[in-house]
Amino acid sequence: MKMDPRIAALSVHLFTASGAVFAMLSMLAAANHQWSLMFLWLVVAFAVDGIDGPLARRFDVKNYAPRFDGVLLDLIIDYLTYVFIPAFALFQSGLLPGWTGWVTIIIITFASAMYFCDGNMKTKDNSFHGFPGCWNMVALVMFAIQPNFWIILSLVTTLAIAMFLPLKFIHPVRTERWRHASLPITLLWISFAGWSAWVDFSSNPIILWGLTITSLYLISAGPVSYTHLTLPTICSV
Repeated sequence: MKMDPRIAALSVHLFTASGAVFAMLSMLAAANHQWSLMFLWLVVAFAVDGIDGPLARRFDVKNYAPRFDGVLLDLIIDYLTYVFIPAFALFQSGLLPGWTGWVTIIIITFASAMYFCDGNMKTKDNSFHGFPGCWNMVALVMFAIQPNFWIILSLVTTLAIAMFLPLKFIHPVRTERWRHASLPITLLWISFAGWSAWVDFSSNPIILWGLTITSLYLISAGPVSYTHLTLPTICSV
């Protein structure tokens, strides 16, 4: 028996909304300094975020469930899981002593708020204008590698600036170019991330090298492979 398309479309919205539950579970873990559990929930939310888009297009949610704005719902949850919780984790982790923690969370939250309201954040080929604010990925790698705080602060500052530079960053699922490599590498990154959190960020060279190599690919594939770039537009209030 074929499912009513309206029910199917609504189910996709409900699936997307489950990301808010995983965000709350992640935040509760972070409040108790249970970093491994926090990141495990973020990895689950990351997986939901990767699946719900194709499902939304498959079941045509705009036509069959128009009451709910899937794009807005996705952005709300993304800000929690990609920005707010990772920034809180970096601040509370002890990786950034003193004033560096304050500067980091201000940079991340402020720059990301501006980026998330940028009407031109996505390009015609479904890439992103500028670094797409994936601070959950950045924070997890920092927890795993635990570099000097100056490195973390410099990286955060550089990526925040890159959010508004004329650079393209790929979406591993939606960007057709390099998808044959980007999608499996993203799945590898998720595997290494989950593994790292599962073993409480113990110093495992396989995990460290795996996270480093896959992260470098995901962050550089777009800027390196694209040559025709356009300036992003900062949103107006």
